[in-house]
Amino acid sequence: MINLIRGLLVVLCCAAGFASADEKNIMVTSGSDRATPIAVVPFGYQGGALPDDMAQIIGDDLRNSGYYAPIPRQNMISLPAQPSEVIFRDWKALGAQYLMVGNIVPSGGRLQVQYTLFNVATEQQVSTGSVSGGTDQLRDMAHFIADQSFEKLTGIKGAFSTRMLYVTAERLGGANVRYTLQRSDYDGARAVTLLQSREPILSPRYAPDGKRIAYVSFEQKRPRIFIQYVDTGRREQLTNFEGLNGAPAFSPDGNRLAFVLSKDGNPEIYVMDLGSRGITRVTNSPAIDTEPFWGKDGSTIYFTSDRGGKPQIYKTTVGSGNAERVTFVGNYNANPKLSADEKTLVMIHRNEGFTNFKVASQDLQRGSVKILTDSSLDESPTVAPNGTMVIYATRSQGRGVLMLVSLNGRVRLPLPTAQGEVREPSWSPYLN
Repeated sequence: MINLIRGLLVVLCCAAGFASADEKNIMVTSGSDRATPIAVVPFGYQGGALPDDMAQIIGDDLRNSGYYAPIPRQNMISLPAQPSEVIFRDWKALGAQYLMVGNIVPSGGRLQVQYTLFNVATEQQVSTGSVSGGTDQLRDMAHFIADQSFEKLTGIKGAFSTRMLYVTAERLGGANVRYTLQRSDYDGARAVTLLQSREPILSPRYAPDGKRIAYVSFEQKRPRIFIQYVDTGRREQLTNFEGLNGAPAFSPDGNRLAFVLSKDGNPEIYVMDLGSRGITRVTNSPAIDTEPFWGKDGSTIYFTSDRGGKPQIYKTTVGSGNAERVTFVGNYNANPKLSADEKTLVMIHRNEGFTNFKVASQDLQRGSVKILTDSSLDESPTVAPNGTMVIYATRSQGRGVLMLVSLNGRVRLPLPTAQGEVREPSWSPYLN
């Protein structure tokens, strides 16, 4: 975990805040709650081998949400390719509550994919649909089907077609390091490079429209905030103030950017109007205020501050000059993120008497805290736009890696990413 001092002196866009108060009980989850069993049968296809297994991708998506547990393929006793071939008693015997079958048919140089989702107990169709695309769009079509199915089953919009940003640091020999800003599917697949630099890249963040990203670059040997257009690669330098320029965060309407500056002394939170480039100071404290995160009302900002002596999370309304403390459990809470319904706060947490930093969630109504991860050097949590999953950076076998955890704590797994140190994940908004 990057501690407070290292966060200021090395990362320079991340700091923590502290406070003390009455402790409440911490509820620790082991991820043992039972997810709903679902069978996703390999889709029928009469052609040659395809580059991606759509059924596997759909099953993995549904598993990652923490809501569903795919039946292992080796346990499947029949592999129907058409809805008419389904024998429900076989799937009931396996314990499946839901069943998906599909078929892929070549059509005019493209692939037509038809799928049907069944409730095994009632033997009724839950949904059916079709999607088409090229061979290189199999993953897109699989994520789309998973999104549609997840929303039909839960009423929650799926987030499997979203994207992720992250930064890799790869040693080239000696003191030379190559930093790369990557964009990938949410699950780490199909990574593409957006920017490379011999100087650090930090805190990438998507704009709500998904067309722009903000990040901190040290290419001028000191931290400065840039905005880059994803499709064209065009870049604009946004800040050039003395001292810290860090932790950018777009407002919900995409017209403003919150960030941290130390131009007036200690780190404080400011907001820039991206049209006029005028800035407004939001916090004014002798403490370190950092890591802003907007509420969806476009006025509330959650942030980390040490104004109480130890890192804790506060919230303020832009223009009010007041701040309210939000976290009270543990001696370190930092890097706030909100779930989609704003009922849950996700953060980096350390409990009293411990040295480990973990991803945790706090019920904002009850104040109870739940530990989500079983790793110990966690940082930079980012929440799916539907609030069901969290991706965070941690260390495994001496290397920086990314992990995914479902917000209900049932699923924890590593994400495949490029070689080198991987850090600073950031989830995209919905892109369509």
